[in-house]
Amino acid sequence: MTAEVKHYLDEAREKMEKSIRHLEDELSKVRAGRANPSMLNDIKVDYYGTHSPLNQVSNVSAPDARTLLIKPWDKSLLHVIEKAILASNIGLTPMNDGEVIRLNIPPLTEERRKALVKQVHHLAEQSRVSIRNARRDANEIIKTLQKKGLEEDEAKKAEHEIQHTTDAYITRVDKHVEAKEKEIMTV
Repeated sequence: MTAEVKHYLDEAREKMEKSIRHLEDELSKVRAGRANPSMLNDIKVDYYGTHSPLNQVSNVSAPDARTLLIKPWDKSLLHVIEKAILASNIGLTPMNDGEVIRLNIPPLTEERRKALVKQVHHLAEQSRVSIRNARRDANEIIKTLQKKGLEEDEAKKAEHEIQHTTDAYITRVDKHVEAKEKEIMTV
């Protein structure tokens, strides 16, 4: 395989890997009934005029499966954090005791579990589409190289390699979805 072809294969693989990382990140935000500090990753707090991520102005932990504990480094931020959580519409009500903020995670209803599974499948399909787009782009580049003089055998090998890589990444997506679905449906 020529160096140029290998470069484009590596580029496609890199795009597919980014798609998997994005899926993992999105799946970590889907609430599965267990307390997970990453549920709060998108919450920004007004820290002296600067919008800072919650985990940069406080310690966020999960002392048990149903509770998140937020301990700000500056106690004057308690009310600001409380307002940010309420404004974020994550469906959790903060309890401020003057030292820390507790978030109790209610158990999921069967209906909510099914809705979350649908959301997970939607995220997985977006990831699959992204992976297939990377495959399409790589195949188009190979066809262009073939028109410019790349041997047919070399192009077929590259296309086969691209398809093999795509199949492997689609399988990884399916495994992530299967694991998340099992986590959501476990009571």
